[in-house]
Amino acid sequence: MGLQSLERRLERMVEGVFRRSRGSIRPIELGRRLVREMDDNRTVDVKGRRMVPNDFTVLLSADDHASFHEIETALVTELAEAAREYAREEAYHFIGPVRVGLTVDNDLKVGRFGIVSQLKQAPGGVGAGSIVLPSGERVGLGEHTTSVGRLPECTITIDDGNVSREHARIKPGSSGYVVQDLGSTNGTLVNGQRISGTRMLADGDIVSFGSTHVRFEAS
Repeated sequence: MGLQSLERRLERMVEGVFRRSRGSIRPIELGRRLVREMDDNRTVDVKGRRMVPNDFTVLLSADDHASFHEIETALVTELAEAAREYAREEAYHFIGPVRVGLTVDNDLKVGRFGIVSQLKQAPGGVGAGSIVLPSGERVGLGEHTTSVGRLPECTITIDDGNVSREHARIKPGSSGYVVQDLGSTNGTLVNGQRISGTRMLADGDIVSFGSTHVRFEAS
């Protein structure tokens, strides 16, 4: 089921976006190999969670790499999104942010490629949490405190009259990320419930700052 969903996603998101590519390798081939790397290299941690690689380097011939030049940034972004979705469907976990990069391997012939993957921990070991904004933009959380509000100096600046100047903070806790309301006028909600003080975030939680809703993703 997970692989079928991934292929539908790649057909829709990748093949549709990347028709300009004239290389001999289709983006969906990269996606299929990437998730196979996840399946083949999964391990179980001390908590019984299935951990999979989160850092991927795609090895390409010089000609194939050049064929992806104009779309490289969008391509690696979509491949990383597909990896995250596959991990959620398969109940896989990452130990750090998902990263996909393309590089040249001069030993490869045109049409051939490889993928090197590894489990790579985020600095501070805080995992791979991120906030997905209404625009679809993803903001990685990392080991530092992420501020949310109307002020331009906030990490996440929200242009919403219902959001306070310094509205909330998201920061790593002892076992994940927590959101803290900073006494905002309209409050901070998690899945529709107003919080008091701090609240631990779970994968898929919808966090509302004023009338703006974002999604927390743990991987």
